[in-house]
Amino acid sequence: MKTTKKLFAAIIAGAVAASVTACTGADDGVYNIGICQLAQHEALDAATKGFQDYLTEKLGEEKVSFNYQNASGDSNTCSTIMNGFVSDGVDLIMANATASAQAAQSATIDIPILGTSITDYGETLGMDNVTSGSPTGTNISGTTDLAPLDGQAEVLKELFPEAKNVGLVYCSAEPNSAYQIKTIKPILEEMGYKCTEFSFTDTNDVSSVVTSATDSSDVIYIPTDNMAASCKETIANIVIPAKVPVISGEEKACEGFGVATLSVDYYELGQITGEMAYDILVNGEDISAMEIRSAPSFTKKYNAEICEKLGIEVPSDYEAIS
Repeated sequence: MKTTKKLFAAIIAGAVAASVTACTGADDGVYNIGICQLAQHEALDAATKGFQDYLTEKLGEEKVSFNYQNASGDSNTCSTIMNGFVSDGVDLIMANATASAQAAQSATIDIPILGTSITDYGETLGMDNVTSGSPTGTNISGTTDLAPLDGQAEVLKELFPEAKNVGLVYCSAEPNSAYQIKTIKPILEEMGYKCTEFSFTDTNDVSSVVTSATDSSDVIYIPTDNMAASCKETIANIVIPAKVPVISGEEKACEGFGVATLSVDYYELGQITGEMAYDILVNGEDISAMEIRSAPSFTKKYNAEICEKLGIEVPSDYEAIS
């Protein structure tokens, strides 16, 4: 699949710039934007709201129409939604989360696609040369929610310098999660931790996998992972009674089961995506040359309630999750 995506991307890259520029516009005075959000989730919701708020403020309510659809966590539904957007001839597509972006990539090479809440665009799109800060050369760009993984590792080290064993828990079916684990594992090992991977494929094995990780780990790290975030209560009911702390890849998941995280503001990320959309729709910018953008800042945050339950004291430069 990844090889096919690479070949597909290589074939279309040279022809995209002219076609995506030609297709945008608001002939009836209204910009029609299709939004596909993978699932109901606080972080994804915030990104969508930031995107809509920015464009509504800049364009005016009467000048922009949003067709928002939620795929309820089903990648096949993402494909159906995207094909509908293409049939409707929307001016721009906002793809919220990895599966949405992959479905959009398969659906059109003409309509501009802006992703958000995506960790690694190279992995998502099957393009090894694409990283944060680089353009894709296609009709796709957007924003990444990846907080610096070396910074996440530093949070773990700062709070748990005496720990020995770190469990890396993630959904193996999510390419972005696998990428994060692949990146952070050698960083933690260089810090002296012994790291063991514990992966699940769907919600059915989350409980057993997290239980195994809890039994053999001093600390657990769970990256930005949609499946884990959707199972917050299940994870919390295992790790908190066992008094095994979790460093989380993002704030909303940390609210459920983590003690600390290096946090991205997803509403702000959505606003940056909205700014990119405005530049494409109104200013005529070429999406194929637009760099993938990151959040401008990250904040060390902690879950005061869980830290109190586990007897963990955090430094004064950490901000409590409200």
